[in-house]
Order: sequence, then structure tokens, then C-alpha cells
Amino acid sequence: MIVPNDLREIIRHGLLSFPVTPFDDQDNVAKKPFQSHLEWLSAYKVAGLIVAGGTGEMFSLSPSEIVDVVKAAREVSGDAPVIAGCGYGVRMACDLARDIEAAGGDGILLLPHYLAEGPQDGVANRIRAVCKATNMGVIVYNRGASRVSAETLAQLADECPNLIGFKDGTGDIDTVRRVTVTMGDRLSYIGGMPTHELFAQAYRGAGMPTYSSAVFNFVPETALEFHAAFMAGDDAKCEKLLTDFYYPFAKIRDRKSGYAVSAIKAGVALRGFATGHVRAPLTDLTEEERAMLQDLIKDRN
Repeated sequence: MIVPNDLREIIRHGLLSFPVTPFDDQDNVAKKPFQSHLEWLSAYKVAGLIVAGGTGEMFSLSPSEIVDVVKAAREVSGDAPVIAGCGYGVRMACDLARDIEAAGGDGILLLPHYLAEGPQDGVANRIRAVCKATNMGVIVYNRGASRVSAETLAQLADECPNLIGFKDGTGDIDTVRRVTVTMGDRLSYIGGMPTHELFAQAYRGAGMPTYSSAVFNFVPETALEFHAAFMAGDDAKCEKLLTDFYYPFAKIRDRKSGYAVSAIKAGVALRGFATGHVRAPLTDLTEEERAMLQDLIKDRN
């Protein structure tokens, strides 16, 4: 396991990948196709793999399936850190964090709890409990009903040395900026909006120097080209890539709720990897939409 402070530095500026989770014809997690996809992606340098996350359909996986995905990734990940999605209620999240650690994980991305909204002290209690349940680095994901303020995060960081990162998928730039100003170098910051490249430049202004890329799953060279331009402050190059690829992709993605995941899985399938269907409540792209995506990526590696 990579110690939390080292993991924080590894992910501070690099691109993070969110691999999809393939299923077989019986709707079981398909280990070999998953590993084949990761081996293909391993030719492209990233700061870490976040498996069984949002793009990996964590919300539809059982706890044991999440652990199986971690084990499968660990076997082929090489030097890349393996970070896993972790979530649900506090007891489930604590148990899952321990199981991910035992399976060889290097860290967890703590996704929102289920359905119920809670006050700041309740949200903080859940994060604190999960941090204390594991030795791995913990990245808090602000999204949905689970949102921490800058003040709450500062308190938790003082209490939990293994709290190493903050990821935002809310679009609340005010909170993001308050967090980055308040916490400074104590945490790593990760942009986590759906197809975050669309928001990366705005988030950079709020103090977030990197992000996770879902499209890396099927157009890794394009994803890394955008990230390199982003890191170099080459806004002209970013805008060209947005115009040529990301905005057309978003047009397909926005045709139906849940396509932020479904379109990524379709892209992986169009690259020749067995992915199976998405699980409910998501739905797959139509044949027409798959053809649109194929036309968009046909000349990209």
C-alpha cells in the first residue's frame, strides 16, 4: 500500500483514470475483459486508477464485486495506484474500506451516502468514521447529498491524517475556492464534474490543478493531449480539443440521463473490448447513438 502522504503527492497534478466495469452475458463482473482494458490503458501514463467509481458503476455493484474489481486491478496495475470507490451508509462504508485495503487498494474515493440528507456534523461523522476504519488515503467526493464545507474539511483534516484529497462534482465554485484557499497544500484537489474537461479551465481558476477523465477509457491520447495543454496553460489548444471532440461528445452524452456513464462504456466497446451492458437504472446507447459516437472517435487513438 502506498502511504497516504505519498499518494497525495502522486495524485496532486497527474490525470486520474476511471475505468469502466465490464459485465458478462450473465451480468457478472467480467474479470478478463476488465484486465485486458487496463493493460491497453497501461501504455498511457496516469497518476492513478479509480476503479468501481461513478464511471465504474459502483452504485450498481455489490460490496463483494467492488472488492473483486480491486483485486483484478491490483494484478495488472503495475506501479499505478489503485484507488477504489467506497460509499453507502457509514457501517457499510467502513466495512468496505477495510475490505478494499485487505484486497490491495492504495486509497478510497468516498462517494455520497444513500438518499438521506444530513447536517454538516453528521456528514463529518461519517467521513471521520471511514478515515478511522482504514490506513489508506481517503479522498472526499463532494457530490449529491454529501457535501462538506471548508470549515468542516479543515476540522477533519486536523483529526484524520489519512484524509488526503478533496474532489468536487457539484459545480459549486464558491465552495471549491473556499476549500482550496483554506486547506492549501494539506490536500490534493481533483475536479470531478461529468466529462470534467468541459469545466477544467474554470476549476483551475478556483485552485484545482487536476481532474479525473472518463473519456481516457476510450480516447486516451486525446485525454492526455488535453491534460498536457491544460497543465501548460495552453488554452487555445484546450479550446480546439473542446470544439473538435468534447462538445460533440457532450451532445451525445446529454441525450439521456445516465449517459455520462453509458456513453463511456459504449466508447470502450467501440474500441473492441467486451463491456457488456450497463446495469439498471442506466440504459445503453441506441444503435443510432453508437454510430454517432463511432463517427466521432474513428480517427482518434
